[in-house]
Amino acid sequence: QVELVESGGGLVQTGGSLRLSCAASGRTFDSLAMGWFRQAPGKDRTIVAHITTNGDSTYYIDRVKGRFTISRDNAKNTVYLRMNSLEPEDTAVYYCAAGPGYFGFRWYAADRYSYWGQGTQVTVSS
Repeated sequence: QVELVESGGGLVQTGGSLRLSCAASGRTFDSLAMGWFRQAPGKDRTIVAHITTNGDSTYYIDRVKGRFTISRDNAKNTVYLRMNSLEPEDTAVYYCAAGPGYFGFRWYAADRYSYWGQGTQVTVSS
């Protein structure tokens, strides 16, 4: 079993920045691929970014490319999501997720992730 705990959400103005953190426990962290998802009110939960087990590859949805950066520190069992140039459309609950092994082209698929955090709210005011 893996426990994921997100932190770092909050209220920020348009154009501002936040860094989300997700601390993992319960399993060897470097065996887990990690992802960040988000869910806006009334919408489905969708992938934002993904990072492979050793951090050598990252993937992003087009909407956040160039603004968001996913990274990980395997020594600290933590994955991060740095969010710059935030827009009101980025307002959502952000979830950290994890799954074992290599995801390949299914990095965006929620059903590929086995473990989920409780979420952290990000609100971007206009």
